[in-house]
Amino acid sequence: MDQAGKKKYVKQVKGVIKPTDHVDQLVGLLTCTMKLPVNNNTMSDHLSPPGSHLCHSTAYCIIFFQTQSEALEDQQEQEQRLASLINKCPNMRVLHQIHSHILTQPLPFSTLSFSLSKIILFCALSPLGNLQYAKKLLFQTPYPNIFQYNSLIKAFSQSHIQSFSIFKALVNRGHPKYNTYTLAFVLKSCTMFLKILEGTQVHSRVIRSGFSSNSFLQCSLVSLYAKCEEIGNARKVFDEMSERSLVVWSVMIDGYVKVGLFNEGLGVFGDMQKAGVGPDEVVMASVVSACAGLGALDVGRWVHAYVKKREIVMDVKLSTALINMYAKCGCVEKAKEVFDEMVDKDSRAWSSMIVGFAVHGLAKDALSVFASMEEAKVKPNHVAYLGVLQACAHGQLVNEGQRHWASLLESGIQPSIEHYSCMVDLYCRANLLQEAYTFIENMPVDPDPVIWRTFLVACKKNKNLEKGELVGQRLLGLEPFNPDNYALLSSFYAACSQWSKMGHLRKQMRDNGLKTVPGCSSIEVDGTLHEFVLGDWSHPESKEIKEALSEILRRVESSGHKPNVTGVLHDVVDEVKEEALCEHSERLAIAYGLLKTRAPVVIRIVKNLRVCGDCHEVTKIISRVYEREIVVRDRIRFHRFVDGACSCKDIW
Repeated sequence: MDQAGKKKYVKQVKGVIKPTDHVDQLVGLLTCTMKLPVNNNTMSDHLSPPGSHLCHSTAYCIIFFQTQSEALEDQQEQEQRLASLINKCPNMRVLHQIHSHILTQPLPFSTLSFSLSKIILFCALSPLGNLQYAKKLLFQTPYPNIFQYNSLIKAFSQSHIQSFSIFKALVNRGHPKYNTYTLAFVLKSCTMFLKILEGTQVHSRVIRSGFSSNSFLQCSLVSLYAKCEEIGNARKVFDEMSERSLVVWSVMIDGYVKVGLFNEGLGVFGDMQKAGVGPDEVVMASVVSACAGLGALDVGRWVHAYVKKREIVMDVKLSTALINMYAKCGCVEKAKEVFDEMVDKDSRAWSSMIVGFAVHGLAKDALSVFASMEEAKVKPNHVAYLGVLQACAHGQLVNEGQRHWASLLESGIQPSIEHYSCMVDLYCRANLLQEAYTFIENMPVDPDPVIWRTFLVACKKNKNLEKGELVGQRLLGLEPFNPDNYALLSSFYAACSQWSKMGHLRKQMRDNGLKTVPGCSSIEVDGTLHEFVLGDWSHPESKEIKEALSEILRRVESSGHKPNVTGVLHDVVDEVKEEALCEHSERLAIAYGLLKTRAPVVIRIVKNLRVCGDCHEVTKIISRVYEREIVVRDRIRFHRFVDGACSCKDIW
């Protein structure tokens, strides 16, 4: 750049350059970087005469550039001195002066470019810098290099809009050519803000630039697609990698777990072991979460033993994942054991234990842990309050629930729709329908379908036709194409013996092409998961299961049980309804468990829907006549059946 160009550029940045009188700071910097003597006589020799209007910072810069021209003939050493001076700059006001005087000196172009890069780097990444000044400087620089662009894009990675706009400007300008660092910084920003559209555009740039085989970029792309739940694209990039680091294995496993593909996540973990890559605590936390999602207790126990055997660090995240896994697999005692072994417990660990007790119907234990959390001076988060309200609802502890609701409001935490739903559930389980309805009407937010479904279940239980019909219509208005709403309203009409209305509703379902999700239950036997669907006899041992079911039915009937057919949504004779009840998925799973296991092994069932009333009663009888403990995890909570009684106390 010639002198005329420099003067023009100085004029451009004049608006942001302000003089400073921080002479002591400047002298200190100069002494450090230039090794000048610091006695007053020496310094006064260099400063302007008394009465001069030249500011101290200008005098400093004169000293610096006179000295460098005399003492630093080597350009590389000169650049190192400049870099040191900029890096040790105490504030932006001093940097403005350094920037101004650099531009007015006859420096070689490479040195000038190097200095501007260091200034941009300081402004972009230093806590003393200024991002907007860095951005303005970049776009005013006649020939910016890729290092300057990368510094700014990296700095703006916390703000997706800024980061991507700078990258877009770079691409449109055509020079300098972006490199792998540029693409990695932009992909990181897209991943952080879940911007899949922009991320795919960057991916296309990766391909067109010939960087598709760059392992670092491949890892960034896997992370982008996995975090944005584009798991198919993540797996495609993952499969194309010739070498996979621990990080990319971890991202792939976690990606599958986040979208609910738990078996696939465990499959990738198996491939990781075959590849000889040792997992860390982050990987194992994801694997444990996959076991929790499947309700696979045996596999979860093996994973826990594997962690101990390999001496993998049991950090807070992994320990919390184990608590969740054992609680979700129906082994809350083991969850409490892991919780008690933790030295440091954060709010997530406390919350997981509270929720674990709550979903098992152990209200007193949940409230006790919540009290201990407060005594430990750990501030309860929104999940902790959610768990304690769930516990109060399942235990019908209305006064306790109201007290904790008041505490939640006083804590400053903004109640979520889930918190409001728990309060409605609290009133509904206690058969306080009017209080529940009043609470809903006074909510500062609009009730969601979950709240109306909760209220409709209570109306069904109390056979309140008037309020149930009103709520049912509101529910269909909110979600007119959700088959679960039609199924619930149909069961409500069936409970109220309104067969014509139920028939009309089911006709609406057929006309709209809506089908309900069939009941599905699973049981783990010897590490293998067996799934059973309502009325499905495709299991290879179906003949033996039918025989076991017949024996179960005989023993249940001999105990005096009369089937409750009110939940069967067909206007047919009771005999046909009873046959339909016998084919419910949880009964098939329980029969298989009795067929394949012996006491004291606990039969553990996971069901995708709520347990029906008759199956609940039958399971209680089975636990007594067969002397077996049965744990059923349905969509709402856990049921632990022992000696003819259930932990839910028939409230679910």
